Amino acid sequence: MAACLLGSCSRTSGHREVWAEVNRHPIYRDEVERYYRQRLPSPPTAVSDEQSLSLKLNLLDEMIDNELLIEQALKRQVVVSDAEIDREVASLSSPYSPQEFKKKLDDDGLTPAGLREQIRRHLLVEKLLDRDIRSRIAITPAEVANYYQAHKSQFGVPESRYHLAQILVTVARDPALHNLKQSDAVGRAAAERKVRAIEQQLRSGHDFGKLAEQYSEDPATASGGGDMGFVPASAIASEPKLRIAVNALRVGQLSGIVRDEKGNYHIIKLIGREDAGQRLLSDAVVQKTIKDALSGEREQVLRAAYIEDLRNQAKVRDELASRVVQEAGNPASLK
Repeated sequence: MAACLLGSCSRTSGHREVWAEVNRHPIYRDEVERYYRQRLPSPPTAVSDEQSLSLKLNLLDEMIDNELLIEQALKRQVVVSDAEIDREVASLSSPYSPQEFKKKLDDDGLTPAGLREQIRRHLLVEKLLDRDIRSRIAITPAEVANYYQAHKSQFGVPESRYHLAQILVTVARDPALHNLKQSDAVGRAAAERKVRAIEQQLRSGHDFGKLAEQYSEDPATASGGGDMGFVPASAIASEPKLRIAVNALRVGQLSGIVRDEKGNYHIIKLIGREDAGQRLLSDAVVQKTIKDALSGEREQVLRAAYIEDLRNQAKVRDELASRVVQEAGNPASLK
């Protein structure tokens, strides 16, 4: 993307370039650029000027839609409390130390106040969608049954699988580790002391998920309370001690301390289990899966129509799109 795209010919407000307007509310170039940077993969991959421009056009279109939804939420008197924003900030910051979270905000070009405003706008939209779209979607038993018959093969389980959560304590330092206590044991003696202290807290009735968030050294699961999702039996076949421990558990039970072949320590919780075979329509999990799929499809259609209806009633001007059309989509011509 040419660095000075629209620099000499787009309309400005003060010193900021306006790339779109929604009912006279401006959307600025720097806002689109920040959103663009947030959406880039990490590490960034090389993209052509044309690819970058196409993505920015799409992101600007998303921002126009979002602005329409924000305006509608305010018209409908949707309210977001400070307490709700506080909870979202706490959830977002929980995997990081204060210094790491500040750096992340800096990297994204956000201040704490800017983050709170982003969260407020996000919650406004979600509450509006709950009120005007999701609450209107009803899936009938007949629709569930028809979906099951049409997609029956999707509900076959080829091998037993276990819904597991774990608290992991490793003997080596991991720079990718993020838990609430920034707790990282180093060496076998320290790891053993730590895992035994956690086991004692579990025996005293402390919550497994909270202890995992605070102390687990698994970067992939600590922030989610240790939840590993469904793990196929074959995935733990190479770890005999873990396999034996999992097979001995009943749903809801915790294992003792299990030391794997690498010398790391695990405490496992069995949340659920599915045996190999065809899952029946009468299964509550099957019904929920189908209802979620059908609701998601219907929400997507209804949301698109809802936003299009808002556009019909609004005054929208996409100045970036107009300029790209004038220049025949050639980024080089916009330098």
